[in-house]
Amino acid sequence: MPSQTTPPVLIEVTRGARVESCHRGQIAVMDAAGSLRHHLGDPEAQVCLRSLAKPFQALAVLASGAAPAFGFGAPELALFSGSLSGQDFQVELATQILTRLGLTPDALQCGVHPPLHRPTAQTLTKAGLKPTPLHNTCAGKHIAMLALCVHHGWPVDNYLDQEHPAQVLILRTVARMVGVPPPQITVAVDGCGAPVFYVPLKNIALGYARLAAAQPGSPAGTLLAAILGHPRHIAGDGRLETAVMEAMPGRIFAKSGAEGGFAFSLTEAGLGVAFKIDDGGQRALNPTVLALLEQLGALPEPAPKTLAPFREPPILNHRRDEVGRLRPAFRLTS
Repeated sequence: MPSQTTPPVLIEVTRGARVESCHRGQIAVMDAAGSLRHHLGDPEAQVCLRSLAKPFQALAVLASGAAPAFGFGAPELALFSGSLSGQDFQVELATQILTRLGLTPDALQCGVHPPLHRPTAQTLTKAGLKPTPLHNTCAGKHIAMLALCVHHGWPVDNYLDQEHPAQVLILRTVARMVGVPPPQITVAVDGCGAPVFYVPLKNIALGYARLAAAQPGSPAGTLLAAILGHPRHIAGDGRLETAVMEAMPGRIFAKSGAEGGFAFSLTEAGLGVAFKIDDGGQRALNPTVLALLEQLGALPEPAPKTLAPFREPPILNHRRDEVGRLRPAFRLTS
């Protein structure tokens, strides 16, 4: 049953000296043993993983043997786990992987949108070029699914069908990481056309805790090492996920999802953190992440200057004047 409790306010949006609006949400912090360390709101709230599922979906490529079969190294594994910005270095690696699979970009069924990286999108427009599926933020995930198909000899033309063996394998892998049996996971369709999964918020945090605590050399440990070593493949330049991973090398894996979802693994503490902005407002993500890192004692002191723009983002009017800010309004509880 849906929670009947009003979620707490996580972020206030000021205009002048007053709060004009706010973003409510839920937070869960778990360890790999399954203990709920901290929470705000309802940790049992059903949340759609969206792109938070990507590292678990990518794990299937390692666990099935497809990664060693194709010689996928750390850059490829990180690309499979990320929500890409469509930058040239990401497109180039994606193209190389498809070539290794004997496929072309036409095999991708993720759809087309402009690159998230604005300078790249502007360069394409000035050159009179149109974006391709390789610029899609989910291109890496889809290439990982195609790798499963080619490795196992499964058909590629319907790889997004929920009943396709690649998707059945992925569902089992996701279920194992988040600790929810497959029959209890509601499956829907993501923005890129792939199956996506509803699980309790605390179980998303559990999956990220299990990544944080994964043993080196295990499939999850190998994937995490690849992710930590290639933060630009997890998002891209100018985005918090990449910025915070570069500012805290080896200590955090940060991953955003659509509709106000975010999760991260803290490797030193062995914790997984997941939160959901109730109204889906993406603008509330960055200040929530920085506040959580501070409250969990994970943010270096002094905080890296590269993270300052994400802490309390300004509200600008059309004249580019600052007229307000987004600011955290919560404290974690045990």
